[in-house]
Amino acid sequence: MVETWLVELLKGTGKLFLHPVLYYLVFLAGILGVMRVKRERKNFHIRAHDAYYELRQLFPLGLLCGLVLSIIVVAAGIAVPFAAILLIAGFTFLWSLTTKVRLISPVYTVGAAFFTTILIAENNWSIPLFSKSFHSIGDKVYPSVVVVLGLLLIVEGVLILKNGSKGTSPKLAKSKRGQSVGVHEVKRLWMLPLFMLIPGDALQLPFDWWPLFHIGAKEYTLIFVPFAIGFNQQIKGMLPKEAIQLHGRQVITLGVLISILSVAGYWYPLISIVIAALAVIGRESLTLMASLKDENRPFYFSKKNHGLMIIGIIPESPASKMGLQVGEIIAKANGVLVRDENTLYEALEKNRAHCKLDVLDKNGEIRFVQRALYEGDHHELGILFVPDERKYDKKIG
Repeated sequence: MVETWLVELLKGTGKLFLHPVLYYLVFLAGILGVMRVKRERKNFHIRAHDAYYELRQLFPLGLLCGLVLSIIVVAAGIAVPFAAILLIAGFTFLWSLTTKVRLISPVYTVGAAFFTTILIAENNWSIPLFSKSFHSIGDKVYPSVVVVLGLLLIVEGVLILKNGSKGTSPKLAKSKRGQSVGVHEVKRLWMLPLFMLIPGDALQLPFDWWPLFHIGAKEYTLIFVPFAIGFNQQIKGMLPKEAIQLHGRQVITLGVLISILSVAGYWYPLISIVIAALAVIGRESLTLMASLKDENRPFYFSKKNHGLMIIGIIPESPASKMGLQVGEIIAKANGVLVRDENTLYEALEKNRAHCKLDVLDKNGEIRFVQRALYEGDHHELGILFVPDERKYDKKIG
């Protein structure tokens, strides 16, 4: 039996590299990086992170989360029909065409696949090219799909909490009064490879209770499925890290609630429909509430009377090595009061070998940072600011 499991694991892993979603996500992540760099260069004449940054975020944490979740799914024996796997992939492609990255979230792709499976089973629809997979649908409602949806929601929240706030992108906007202000935006894709149990002829049932969330079959096989998780949030009224991590914790709470409720569908399958709808409504509500609350806040990254607020830090720049943070305010440079970019750089020109800054942190407390400057260092320390009105108008004109 152990040998059979090992063979199925290897075969299931090999199928991952045949799945088109894997390569499609690589393509989308690359596109997101290129678009971000173009916008940052338009706003600041320099990019914060290189175009491959989104691509580098696609796999590492997702692979770890996928390993943990795969152990849970296989150990509990959460089985889903192969038709649902096909539909999830289809909706991943379909929702991506809207260009709204947040719609490539499990609650929308898995949720849509769940309801579509019900419609197909109810109406006995025939799906071209995949008629065999869809004809094998026996039940009209599969509670196990909703269980997977709840677990994926938890993982989505973890990814947002741990990775979403890294490398947020600064951008320029106009306030209602026509003033130039700054906002932060994150558009992120993660790939979550997950071992799934589907009806097959390889793995016989090792225990009477396994699989717990069965779908009527007596034998199963393993398949490694790349799930896509998309996230998009724009923040104007808070520090981006605080806003994004708050959103991540809220998504985790929703995921835990849906996961607990979804278990009831094993005994009362029709409840799964209500729970799946609740998951979609809940996830959409979290996004809407975050947007409305942020909209009602004043702009965080705006011109200050007591210094220059940092809207972005270029990695590996002198500013990054000095430990400067987004949202901090530079009050003095080399002893000179700073009111705009010109006075900052004029103060730095007085001593090209050394830089000393008086910085106000997010709590308004002052700290001092200093560093020797070397030939080849970024001439503006690698700090991005909201430019003054004339400079901004020139850039966007």
